Amino acid sequence: MSVPTRPEQRLRMPLHLLAATLATFALAGTAQAQKAEVIHWWTSGGESAAIKEFATAFQKSGGTWVDAAVAGGENARAAAINRIAGGNPPTAAQFNTSKQYHDIIAEGLLNDIDAVAAKEGWDKWMPAPIVQAIKVKGRYYAVPVNIHNPTWFWYSKAALQKAGVAAEPKSSDEFFAALDKLKAAGVVPLALGGQAWQEVTTFYAWMLHAGGPELYLKFYRDRDAATVASPAFRKVLTDFKRLKSYVDPGSPGRNWNDATAMVITGKAGFQIMGDWAKGEFVAAKQTAGKEFGCFAGFSPKSPYMIAGDVFVFPKTGNADAIKAQQALATVMTSPAAQVAFNNRKGSIPVRTDVDVKAMDLCAQAGIAALQDKSRHIANPDMLMAPDQIGAVQDAVTKFWNTNQSVDDAVKALQAAIKG
Repeated sequence: MSVPTRPEQRLRMPLHLLAATLATFALAGTAQAQKAEVIHWWTSGGESAAIKEFATAFQKSGGTWVDAAVAGGENARAAAINRIAGGNPPTAAQFNTSKQYHDIIAEGLLNDIDAVAAKEGWDKWMPAPIVQAIKVKGRYYAVPVNIHNPTWFWYSKAALQKAGVAAEPKSSDEFFAALDKLKAAGVVPLALGGQAWQEVTTFYAWMLHAGGPELYLKFYRDRDAATVASPAFRKVLTDFKRLKSYVDPGSPGRNWNDATAMVITGKAGFQIMGDWAKGEFVAAKQTAGKEFGCFAGFSPKSPYMIAGDVFVFPKTGNADAIKAQQALATVMTSPAAQVAFNNRKGSIPVRTDVDVKAMDLCAQAGIAALQDKSRHIANPDMLMAPDQIGAVQDAVTKFWNTNQSVDDAVKALQAAIKG
């Protein structure tokens, strides 16, 4: 997703935002409990249940959580940056595990969280791709709270049974065959929310799993214009556009969780979406392997994309505010809160040293993939600058929503990655 313009003003922290209290902060020893205003975009049913796990853990530690939810990731990030630039910052703000907040670091507008990282031994248990995303010039500037893979395939077992689809597809050809069977059975084959970020997520998921990791990296990491014109890339574009014939007419403007609800209720067969979708299945009291299924690619060794969410901490010299920020970072990365939050969210813990036995089969599959470093692959936001990400998204959504030819889409994507 594109990122709002960088802040142009230095930050001045109003003292009334972060008032110290006298309660004991359990997880941080004898530190005073703090009031912490947290901006985030987790507003769907599953997401709300997940963030409440952090709020509850913070409150149990003696702090006061002030929830500042803003619907939509771009809206929430814009609100946070505007507040920081305007001198009225929150205690913490959510961003993706990406380069979205690196401009704010360059402006000197974030506090580092090195003290917590050192105390909690982040270097020992945190996966290397996450460290590379949040550690800038030797300092930790964000607390990661989960690992998401944006490229999962979710399906309704009842819908597939109705259509006579006996097994999970093991190739792109088998996937199209399954979509055809669903369509013939009167079921919406592919649930998709027609919003630009969902369309581009489907695009890079398809590129990764149908085109392969080498093609994906040539495009997103190397920004190789010749690759975009290759037969393999053209096939990805052609098949990506073919997917649209399996999406229902109500797709435009639909929210991602409403698309997930179509799978939950059996109105749709598949959804290509990040594992945050699993939080909606959990909220609907469905069980992985029973009412719904999941697979992270067409083979057992499919590349596993690493993405996620972080919280950053606006610059302040106020001692109580800094304590509140460090308290949040400590709570959010504590083993118990990590498991509780990620069970609700659909993601897997960012910690590699937690007990995951209570997690479901989809999470177990993700954890197994995470343990195999050869399967790790960075998400687009880690590989491209925000302006390039935005240009690619614009090109993809135009191709999806118009009669633009593959040749013209190739030219548009070549131009997008030049920036």
